[in-house]
Amino acid sequence: MPLHKRKPFPLADPPKDLDSNELVYQVRFTKEIFRDYQEYLNRLNLYRQRLWTCKVTGKINLTYEEALVSEHNATERVQQFPGELVPRVLNMIQYRLKIVCITGPQAHRTLVDRSLFAGTLNLTDLINEIHTNLQKNLYEGIELHAKKGESVCACRIIEVMKDGEIAQCKVGWLDKLRQVTDMSVVSVEDLVRKKPPFSRSFLKAFIRESTCQISPWLVHEKLAKKHGILTDQLAGQNRVIDISRDSRKSGTKNKLNFQGNQNFRPHQKKRKTENGHESENQVEEPIIYPIDDLLVKPSADDPNYADRPSPSTDFHVPMDCVGDLLMVWNFFTSFGRLLHLWPFSLEDFEDAITHKDSELMLILESHSAILKFLIRDGGDYFTAIQNKRQKLKVKLTNWANYLCHFLEMRNKPELSDHIPIIKRGHYGLLGIHVKLGILRELVAEALITSAIRDKLDDCIEQNKVLLARKREEVKTKKEQYLQKEGDDHTKEMNPERILVNGNRNYVNSTIGSVPKYHNGDLKANGKVQSAYRKLIMENGKLPGRIEDKDDENQDKISINEQQREHLEREIEKLSIRTNCIGKDRSYNRYWFFRREGRLFVESLDSSRWGYYSTKEELDALIGSLNEKGVRERDLKRQLEKYYVKISTALQKRSKDIAQKVLMDEGELRRSARVRSQPRCSPAMAFHKYTNKWKEKPKQSKRHKKGHSVNLIFVEGTSP
Repeated sequence: MPLHKRKPFPLADPPKDLDSNELVYQVRFTKEIFRDYQEYLNRLNLYRQRLWTCKVTGKINLTYEEALVSEHNATERVQQFPGELVPRVLNMIQYRLKIVCITGPQAHRTLVDRSLFAGTLNLTDLINEIHTNLQKNLYEGIELHAKKGESVCACRIIEVMKDGEIAQCKVGWLDKLRQVTDMSVVSVEDLVRKKPPFSRSFLKAFIRESTCQISPWLVHEKLAKKHGILTDQLAGQNRVIDISRDSRKSGTKNKLNFQGNQNFRPHQKKRKTENGHESENQVEEPIIYPIDDLLVKPSADDPNYADRPSPSTDFHVPMDCVGDLLMVWNFFTSFGRLLHLWPFSLEDFEDAITHKDSELMLILESHSAILKFLIRDGGDYFTAIQNKRQKLKVKLTNWANYLCHFLEMRNKPELSDHIPIIKRGHYGLLGIHVKLGILRELVAEALITSAIRDKLDDCIEQNKVLLARKREEVKTKKEQYLQKEGDDHTKEMNPERILVNGNRNYVNSTIGSVPKYHNGDLKANGKVQSAYRKLIMENGKLPGRIEDKDDENQDKISINEQQREHLEREIEKLSIRTNCIGKDRSYNRYWFFRREGRLFVESLDSSRWGYYSTKEELDALIGSLNEKGVRERDLKRQLEKYYVKISTALQKRSKDIAQKVLMDEGELRRSARVRSQPRCSPAMAFHKYTNKWKEKPKQSKRHKKGHSVNLIFVEGTSP
C-alpha cells in the first residue's frame, strides 16, 4: 500500500450495521465505504494530494492512485527477477547490519566494546554492495555475452565449473526472445560484460518488495522459508559489514571487511552510580516534535498553557440533530442565489424547526424553493411528478403535496410513515428528527443535480484564476522588493556618500539634499548641527521633500492593501464548501461558518456538539493548544491564520445579542400610556421572514387564432 509521509496509512473500516439497500459513498480505487458525504470528500481530497510515496520504488510526490499504479508496475517487474539469483540476493540481504569500528582517542569513551558500534545499513549502501558483488562474481542465472566463434552472442550462465585454477562456465545461448537454444562450455576469459546484470532501480524495487525490516534487514518469513534463507538471528550475526574508521589524522579511507563478530552491542553509555560503579544504560534518543498528540507528555520546559474553556451546548434541537441542522442551513445559505431563497440566520432556522406552527413562512419558502429547484433540474423527481400527472408548479398552498410525492419516491419508512400527517396540513407537529431528516434527503437529492455541479465547477475555475492572479501579484511584489533592495545597496556603497573618516553623510544619504533654510555647515563627524535637529524636533517631522515622498509610498501601500483585500474577498465568495479548521488532541473537529458568529466543536463520533461565542473563549482555546502534537499544532496555526476573521465575527454576534437584550428591556419598561405599537421581539424574528429573492412568475400571453395580442394598460384606466 502507498505510504503517507513515508508512514503506513490504514484504510477506513466499513460502517457498522450496514443495510444492503442503504446508499453509501465508495472510493473507487480503495473500495472504502462511507455513510457521511463530508467524510467521503475529505478522504478523496486526501488521496488527490501529492503526499504519497510508492512503497516499492520509493517515488515521492504522487497521488494515491499514481502510487498504486507505480507499485503494481514495479511488482510486475520484480516478478521477472531470475529465479536462480533470488536465493543468493536474499542471502546477501538477510540480517545485514553495519558495524562501525572506531579507533582513536575517543573509542574508549563512546563504546562499550571500545571498537564496535552496531548501526543501520541504509538502502543505498546495501544496493551498492549487492550490485558490486553481482558484477564482479559469476553466478548461475546471470545473463551476459560470450564469444561464439568470431562473434559475440547473448548467453545465460547455467553452471559455474572450477577445475583447479581454471574456471569454466556452462552457458545457454539465447535467441531474440531470450530463450535458450543451445548449450556449450566456454572459458571465463571469453565472457564479455557489456552492462551490469541489473540496474540499481530494479534491485531497489526487489529489495523493497522482499523485506519487512531494515534494522537489521529482514526478508519476509514466507519468502525466507521458500528459498531456504537463514531465520536464526544468531547465525545471521556473522553477516555484517565492518567499517573501520581510523582517526582523522591518519587519513586512511574506510574499509569494508566482511568479518564475523558476535560481540557487537547497541550504543550504550556508562554512568557512575552512588557507589562509584559504572552502569550501562541505554542512550535515550531525543524526541523530535511534533508527534502524535496522545503520545505527548508534560515536561519541565512546557509553557503555562491556559485552561481550555468548555463549549456551550444550549441548542434548541436535540444534540444528535445539530450536525444535520448545520448541514442543511449551510446548504441554503451557500446556494441561496441558485435556489432563489433569501438567506436567514442559523438561530432563526433553529427556532423555525422547533416551532409547532405549520404556516411559518421560513419553512414554507425553504421547502418550496428546493422542490422547485428539483423540478427545474429535470431529474428523477421531475419524472416522478410527470408520472403522477401533476402540474409542474409548486406554490405555498400546495407544497405539502409535492413533498409527499418526494417522500414516496425516496421510499424510506422512517420518513414516508409521516405522509398522512403532512397531507392533513400538520407539518409543524412532526418531530425535529423527522423534519431535519426530510430536509437532509432534499439536500442530498439537490447535491447530485447538474445545476449544483455546474455551479461548483464554475466556482472552482474562477477560484483558480483568482489564485493565479494572487500568485502573480506576490511574485511581482517580491521582484520589486528585491530590485529596491539592490538599488539601496548600490546607493549605500557609493563612495561619494561616505565621509573620509567612515561616518555616513546624513545630508546626502538620509535627507537627499540640504534644505534652503539650512546653513550647510557640518561637524567634523558628519552629523547635522544642533539647530537643524532642534528644528526637526519642534516641527515633529522631516523637511517637506522627505515627508511628501513618505506620503506617496504610504498611498501606494494602502492601494496595494486594498487590492489584496478585494482579491481575498472575491476568493472567499467563491469558497462554497466549508472545511474543518482542524482537530485537537481528542480528534474533536472545529468548524467555522462565515455567515455565523460562532466556532463549533464536533466530537469524534459526531454525537456531541458545542460552540464558542466570545473572543475571550477563542483566546483561551488558542492558549491551551500544545504545539508538540501534530493535530493541535495544525489547529493552532489555522486559528491564528483566521484569527481576525473569527474574532470579528464573534464580537459582532456579541454586540447583536447585547442590542437585542436592550431592546427586550426597553419593551418591558414601556409605559402603558404610550399608545405606539411595540416592535417585534428579536426572539420571534423568524415569524417575519420574507423571501426577497423569490422567483417572479412569468407573465402569460393571450393567443388568438395563431397570432398574439399584447395588451397595454395605461395607469388610471381599466381594461
